[in-house]
Amino acid sequence: MTRRVLDVQGVSAGYGGQAIITDIDLHVDAQSITAIIGPNGAGKSTLLKAVFGLNDHLGGEILFDGRSIFNARTADLVPMGISAVPQTHNVFRSLSVEENLDVGTFAAPPRDAAATKAKILDLFPDLREKLRQQAGELSGGQRQMVAVGRALMSDPKLILLDEPTAGLSPAYLEIIFDLLLQVRDSGVSILMVEQNAKQALVIADEGYVLVNGENAYEGTGAELLANDEVRRSFLGGGGAP
Repeated sequence: MTRRVLDVQGVSAGYGGQAIITDIDLHVDAQSITAIIGPNGAGKSTLLKAVFGLNDHLGGEILFDGRSIFNARTADLVPMGISAVPQTHNVFRSLSVEENLDVGTFAAPPRDAAATKAKILDLFPDLREKLRQQAGELSGGQRQMVAVGRALMSDPKLILLDEPTAGLSPAYLEIIFDLLLQVRDSGVSILMVEQNAKQALVIADEGYVLVNGENAYEGTGAELLANDEVRRSFLGGGGAP
């Protein structure tokens, strides 16, 4: 039986006591990619922030490796094995690439930082020759690699990604999605919010469509790609993929 890393059960959350998402169910299996898609304002990022303890939890339960994290502090989640990459301001632009990666060890130092860094540079070879370059001088795609690499420096079991391909060129979009598959295959589970819905579902093991803060559709990435209603409403066309 597949081990469940994250289990979101009937969660309602929002800001200032006002619910943005209501009664959300979602799960992430070990060594898998789970994609959250849906229209703007559907509550996708709110759900991701709820998992990482960044908003008001109003109801439900969140289990990580079978342990409740519903009221856990964000600062406690990284040592537990959860890392996050926000959509914006996700690198320290004035620091070098290597310094950015080293920052990722502060909250939860890995057993062997040098070995972890070497593994990350194997995943992101473009960064190897740019270790001493300031992150702010890199392209958008390379900065995203730095952000994901820094999140991986704590040896997480689960990484949360908010719009990992936002603002990237089509060429880098494909590169980032390919790299996410490599991250998954290295043993790290991924929960991501993504506006490039069709491409996200192509690589996703599991997918969820949020509408107006509620679960609208769920299934494997392949099942959602083949669902005519999902295709018409969220993927830009009906018919077969």
